[in-house]
Amino acid sequence: MASDKASSRISGYYRKTIEERVAIVAEKADLTEDEKELLASGGGLTLEIADRMIENVVGTMAYPFGVAVNFRLNGVDRLIPMAIEEPSVVAAASNMARLMRDGDGIKTSSTDPVMIGQIQVLEVPDLDGAIKAIEGAKKGLLDLANQQDPVLVRFGGGARGLQCRVLDTEEGKMLILHLLVDCRDAMGANAVNTMCEVLAPKVEELTGGRVLLRIISNLAVHRLSRAEAVISKEALREEVVDNIVKAWAFANADPYRAATHNKGIMNGVIAVALAVAQDHRALEAGAHAYAAKDGHYGSLSTWSKNENGDLVGVLEMPMAVGVVGGATRTHPIARLALKIMGVTKAKDLAEIIVAVGLAQNLGALRALVQEGIQHGHMRLHARNLVVMAGAEGDLIEKAVEALVESGEIRFDKAQEIVSQLKG
Repeated sequence: MASDKASSRISGYYRKTIEERVAIVAEKADLTEDEKELLASGGGLTLEIADRMIENVVGTMAYPFGVAVNFRLNGVDRLIPMAIEEPSVVAAASNMARLMRDGDGIKTSSTDPVMIGQIQVLEVPDLDGAIKAIEGAKKGLLDLANQQDPVLVRFGGGARGLQCRVLDTEEGKMLILHLLVDCRDAMGANAVNTMCEVLAPKVEELTGGRVLLRIISNLAVHRLSRAEAVISKEALREEVVDNIVKAWAFANADPYRAATHNKGIMNGVIAVALAVAQDHRALEAGAHAYAAKDGHYGSLSTWSKNENGDLVGVLEMPMAVGVVGGATRTHPIARLALKIMGVTKAKDLAEIIVAVGLAQNLGALRALVQEGIQHGHMRLHARNLVVMAGAEGDLIEKAVEALVESGEIRFDKAQEIVSQLKG
């Protein structure tokens, strides 16, 4: 059992003031006064740092930065930062994490952090001969690749294998080489791309072909993370368990539904990835490609009922994330987010992200099969509307109640209600 300080179970966290929330996180994560001030800075990114990150900088844009509570992964409690503009996502993840806390909570695991670098070889005169030549020179090619990043090799990573594929395309047959690289705690794009670049001349020499593209693949099928949770039928009701399984079956069979189903998963995945400054576009691309890996676009998750009648959820997906280098080390809020989570390894970050994706998926499914997705979402939307309309302090909750009761969740109605309450 986690101590009070280590526990992520915080009842009524959403009802507390921002100052109270910061104080709780600061105590649990041992934040310094400077780090607390950083949270209150409105984004934590100076123009000077921003100008070093991308080109043509003229300003910065902040996202709301929240903390999901109640998460327990493999017996360890975690507070999980999430950066997102959409209402209900952080609340849903926190609520579902509470239902998943029994025992060790969400069980997570990962494969080794192996990324794929692709080398495209064109105009190969003898494909069979070229493949044999590559196979015969494999050790030398891997040694050459590893010479490009001795630090990665020293930490136990590096080039691990070479695979040859013959691809039929509209431009004829192509030989595609997959360089498999263990990236350890890095996302790996720079290391993989550099290795592919240096191998290109050798590959041309061995195959008699012409190398065109040499670049990492974001379909990281060798770098998978998995989260699994059991939610008791008492926590959900048997009818809800059955309906969630049926809703999942719809998504798994129909790409039109699967697209929105998987978007719900990515709400959680991307929110955590943004908070720690990951390449969320790569994660999104890899996830949707993985959902179609069998030739049919379906659900990333699986939901079933066990022999006891409890709900079982599993989410497995590519998870190419890093905690060294890149924006994660440049952005001060990203570094702070890692500290709040207690993360120092890419594996832990990957598993946290997948666990949040699973919780978010459950939240959406439960809402859909019960009151409908709009019920909770629109209440949070109503809160945004009344604040935009000028409600402050105690007036906010009164205005939200009146707006929800009106059944007209619109800005003009919010303005009318706030004006009336102000007298």
